[in-house]
Amino acid sequence: MKYDQIKSSLFIKNRKKFMAAMQPKSIAVFNSNDIYPIGADSTLPFEQHRDLFYLSGADQEETILVLFPDALSKKHREILFVRETNAHIAVWEGEKLTKEKATEVSGIETVYWLQDFDKVLFDLMTEADTIYFNTNEHYRQAVETQTREDRFIIDCKQKFPAHKVAKSNPILQKIRGVKEPEEIELMQTACNITDKGFRRVLSFTKPGVWEYEIEAELLHEFIRNRSKGFAYSPIIASGNNANVLHYVENNQQCKSGDLILMDTAAEYANYSSDLTRTIPVNGKFTSRQKEVYEAVLRVKNEVTKMLVPGTIWADYHVECGKLMTSELLGLGLLDKADVQNENKDWPAYKKYFMHGTSHHIGLNTHDYGELKKPMEANMVFTVEPGIYIPEEKMGIRIEDDVVIQEKGEPFNLMANIPIEVEEIEELMNK
Repeated sequence: MKYDQIKSSLFIKNRKKFMAAMQPKSIAVFNSNDIYPIGADSTLPFEQHRDLFYLSGADQEETILVLFPDALSKKHREILFVRETNAHIAVWEGEKLTKEKATEVSGIETVYWLQDFDKVLFDLMTEADTIYFNTNEHYRQAVETQTREDRFIIDCKQKFPAHKVAKSNPILQKIRGVKEPEEIELMQTACNITDKGFRRVLSFTKPGVWEYEIEAELLHEFIRNRSKGFAYSPIIASGNNANVLHYVENNQQCKSGDLILMDTAAEYANYSSDLTRTIPVNGKFTSRQKEVYEAVLRVKNEVTKMLVPGTIWADYHVECGKLMTSELLGLGLLDKADVQNENKDWPAYKKYFMHGTSHHIGLNTHDYGELKKPMEANMVFTVEPGIYIPEEKMGIRIEDDVVIQEKGEPFNLMANIPIEVEEIEELMNK
C-alpha cells in the first residue's frame, strides 16, 4: 500500500465496539471483496471491503475475519484468515501478508491460512446459536453483481440451516458513523492532499485547457502524496456540463467566460475526502457568476452551523431548503408566487437545487451512519449546496467536509482550501 501503516490499536477498538453489540453465543463473519475481471487476463484494481478493513486493517484480497466473543477457546474469539503466501507468489505478485504481519496490522493474535476456513468455521458453529451476515443495506446501494459476501451467505445457510441469522449492518451503521480520532486524522490527511491538488489546478487552469488535463494534474498531485488517487469518479464540468450532476466524461475544452465545477478529491488509506469548488476558466468571475457563487457560499456557511449534536438529518435538509429558497428569490430565479404555489413534496427551490446538502463520509464517500437518529459528536458530514441554471449555462456547487463537535460549530477539515472569490481569483492570476 502507498499509505503509512495504520496502528492496530484503531482496529482493536473497532472490533471491541462491534463485539459489544453482538448477541450472546453469536459469530460474525466478514469477507473481502472479489477481484473483478474485465476480460482476458485483465482485472480491476483491488478495493478492500470497507467493513473488513474497518475491523481488521487487512488490505488484501481473499481475507476473512471471524468474531466470536463467546468462543470457548480464547484464541478463537478473533480470527483472521489470509491467503497462504509463498516464494512463487512473492515473485509474481509481490509481498503478501504473512501470519506475523497480519497480526501486526490487525492486532489479531490468531491468524490461519484461508484453506483452513471451512474446517475452523464448522468447529466454531457447533458452539454458536446465531451467525451475523454482512449484507449491504446502505440507503444508496444499487449492487447487481453477486459478491463474495453473497456467495458465503448462500453457502452458509445450506451448511447450517438450524442457526439463527442476524445482521451486521445495523451495528456497523452505528459505530462506523461516529469516527475515532485516528480516523479523523486519516481523513484530514486526505483533505490535505486534496488541498494540494486544488491549488495546483488553480495555477494550471486557463482558457483552452481540456477537462481531462485538469483531471491529470489532480491525479499526479494525489499519487505523489501517497494517495491511490481519486476517492470517487472525478467531475470536472466546464460551462453547461456543470448542470449534469454526475458528469464524468471530462472531455470538453474549457472556454473563457465559463465556470468549471470540480467535484474531485483524494483518498488516503481507504478514507475519502469530498471537495467541490467552482472556478472561472479565465481567472475572473463575472458579476453574475460572483453573485450566484456568493449565494451558494452563504447557504453553505449557514447550514454548516446546524451540524451539531441532536440535529435530525431530515429536518436539517428542510432548513437548508428554506435558506436556499431565500437566496433564489434574491437572485431573481424564483418569485413569491413560485413559493406560494409550490408542491410541498418537490419545493420550488428544487428547480435549481435538486440534490441533498449533506451525507456521511469516511471509508466510503457516501459512508455508513445512522440518518434517522440525532447527530452525534465525531460524525463527519459533507456540506454541499449548489445552484444550477441551465439557461445561463452555469452550475455552481461548493463543498467541504466537517466534523461535528461536542459543543459549537463543526470543525472544517477543508478550512485551508481556497473558497472565497477573491482568494481564488488571486491564486489563479499569480
